[in-house]
Amino acid sequence: MPSEPRRVRDPARTRLALLEAASRALVEHGPRASLDVVAAEAGVSKGGLLHHFPNREALMLALSEHVAERWAVLVDAHLDPDDHEPGRLVRAYVRATLHDLADGAAFREEATVMAALNTFPEVVADAQQHSQRWRDAFAEDGLDPERTAVLTRAADGVALATLFEGRLDPAEVARMRDTLLALSREPGPLVR
Repeated sequence: MPSEPRRVRDPARTRLALLEAASRALVEHGPRASLDVVAAEAGVSKGGLLHHFPNREALMLALSEHVAERWAVLVDAHLDPDDHEPGRLVRAYVRATLHDLADGAAFREEATVMAALNTFPEVVADAQQHSQRWRDAFAEDGLDPERTAVLTRAADGVALATLFEGRLDPAEVARMRDTLLALSREPGPLVR
């Protein structure tokens, strides 16, 4: 009688599934989401979860890293390969930030996860390091620092509006995106 085929373990895939389960648990339960809740969400035992993440803090820090990595990949995907002018990274950031706000649900979930993560001190320190890396990268992007700050914060503000207004008018988002992109074509100060 043939035996059952053995399941091949894939630690990287399991780890990713656990991070996604932690993200869903934070959306549903907020920062109080326990390891038991995350394990149940992932369909694994608590021991299986602890095999990959020795404690809640390690899990939340890994989730923070995962979110930051996903964001960097998204911004990178919005880089225009034909754009070699100053502000190229800022333009990619604006496009990435405003790319999928049609219904706002995905951003609301991401913002909920980020807010919950920022209740963990070790995650706050990690997030500050990621923010500094972005500031350093923007500093090398060729735009006036004040212009960069205004454009990136404005894009962030449009995205945050979905938390309060729900679905944003796609045409309005497109106009705001186009305005921010146009303002990124001038490298000097916004106000002289």
